[in-house]
Formats: sequence, structure tokens, C-alpha cells
Amino acid sequence: MLPTQTAADTPVASSAGEPALPLELLELELSLDGFSGDAESFADAVRNAADQVGGDFLFDLPASGLAEDCLRIAALRVPNSEDGALSVVFALLDAEGAAVRVENPDEQTEGLKRFAEAFVDVLQRI
Repeated sequence: MLPTQTAADTPVASSAGEPALPLELLELELSLDGFSGDAESFADAVRNAADQVGGDFLFDLPASGLAEDCLRIAALRVPNSEDGALSVVFALLDAEGAAVRVENPDEQTEGLKRFAEAFVDVLQRI
């Protein structure tokens, strides 16, 4: 069963000129920074990284044009420092299958974000 919220506020890391990133999101990126697998091991690496930050791995699928220069995209929920709720973020496996980057949903992935939120809703009702 997926948790609906986290209780603790999260410290925020920031540098001049860049938006503040929740510590969990930064930690998630660092966990995936050493990825040395391939498309087959992508889901396991992302699942383990999500567990390390107290988040949830929701699903992964072929990127199919949802994001530039990537093979696969995974939807995760990670703690949000603003209110403690879990927010949807995406981990993307690059086109070479060698590196993973983490991104917040944008205009291009807004539909996938809504699908991920609906997916969580269904799981919580089961």
C-alpha cells in the first residue's frame, strides 16, 4: 500500500540563481548518478533509489517521445518539502542507456503526471 503523506518537513538545498531542490530529490539524483546498467536494470535502480529517499516507484515505460533523448521514463513519488505530501517526479534513462536524470513534470510530461496520480488513486482504493 502506498503512503499518502510524509510527516516531516524536508530541508531544502539551494544555490544562487537556481530553484531550491528538496533534499530528497537531490539525494535521489545522487543515488542514480552512478547508474552503470542498461535498459533492463533501469527499473531496479530507480526502485532502489526511490526506497532510499522514502519515496515510491510507480511504474516505468518506454519514453516514446515524452522526453527528448531518452529511452525509458519512470514515475516516482518523493516527499515534497513544502507540505510533506508526496509529489510525482520522473527518472529518465538517456538515449545511450548509460545515465539517469531526474526531472519534475513539465508541459511535455503533464499528461503522464496526471496518469501517475490516477494510478496512485486506484492503488489507494484497492
